[in-house]
Amino acid sequence: MPPTETVLVTGATGYIAQHCLLQLLQQGYRVRGTLRNPAREAALRQALRQHVDADDRLELVVADLEADTGWAEATRGCTHLLHTASPVMSSEPKDAAELIRPALEGTQRVLSAAAAAGIHRIVLTSSVAAISAGYPAEKRTFAEADWSNEAGPIGAYACSKTLAERAAWDFVRQHPEIELSTINPVYVIGPSLDGHFSPSADIVRLQLQRAYPGVPRLGFPLVDVRDVASAHVAALNTPAAAGKRFICNTGFLWMKEIGQILNDEFASQGYRIPLFPIPDFAMRLMGLVDGTVRLQLPQLGKTIDYSTQLTRQVLQWEPRPLRDSIIDTGRQLITSGSL
Repeated sequence: MPPTETVLVTGATGYIAQHCLLQLLQQGYRVRGTLRNPAREAALRQALRQHVDADDRLELVVADLEADTGWAEATRGCTHLLHTASPVMSSEPKDAAELIRPALEGTQRVLSAAAAAGIHRIVLTSSVAAISAGYPAEKRTFAEADWSNEAGPIGAYACSKTLAERAAWDFVRQHPEIELSTINPVYVIGPSLDGHFSPSADIVRLQLQRAYPGVPRLGFPLVDVRDVASAHVAALNTPAAAGKRFICNTGFLWMKEIGQILNDEFASQGYRIPLFPIPDFAMRLMGLVDGTVRLQLPQLGKTIDYSTQLTRQVLQWEPRPLRDSIIDTGRQLITSGSL
């Protein structure tokens, strides 16, 4: 893709989106980003200036997933689209439609505008929540051919990502002139460009805050936000990526392993992580009053794995070590006063 062509990035202030913006600008591309709130433009530009001098190649426009206005203007003149915008919540909403409606309708709205503008290459930020949710716990490795079971025990976020991604694939089947790829990351950690983290960063934040007296039997598949962004850019530029889903997963770590990494790096600075095991029954009691804990209860003591063979082969993707990601996340949480 020639750098003179313009890439549209939706949800430009998002955690993953900002790293996509940065990597595109560093590679010389012209980029247009959409904002729901124009008041965040100055902070976004300032965050990017810390890493790249490219104000003249970055245009920011206002467009909201829940409104038609602005999307025709946002897509006009662009040839490629990274659709990263999607609502995220740290706990289960009372009304699942709060997540599902903007994710599903927003994706349909953005893709319709893209088709009308003649955009021919789209990369959609999805999630492994669209791959592995709704199944009984079993030791297996999920891959790109798997889809979440909407008839099973599935939360609002997983449902929103599954329905939105299915809608995107349905859309491009009706518009064969458009090439689509999806990026399906696991829990995303790593440094934030503007100090606003994804809810996944709580995996590190809560341990540094000593929010719990020890560590539960919980573990997470993790990936660095910088590596997720590099997968987006690679999918945009790799012809063989068209028509494929790509899982981004560096590996699985138990909370005790994450805590040990944090202890090794930050205990001398006053952040000693308690590594005593928390019994499952205690976690279930905490889940009665803590929505974030309640979301994790089904995963107590369970591991989950995702294949990245296709991502590595097609996108030539090689993620950094998780130890680096955990330390970089912890360091920024500490130095930015975000604890």
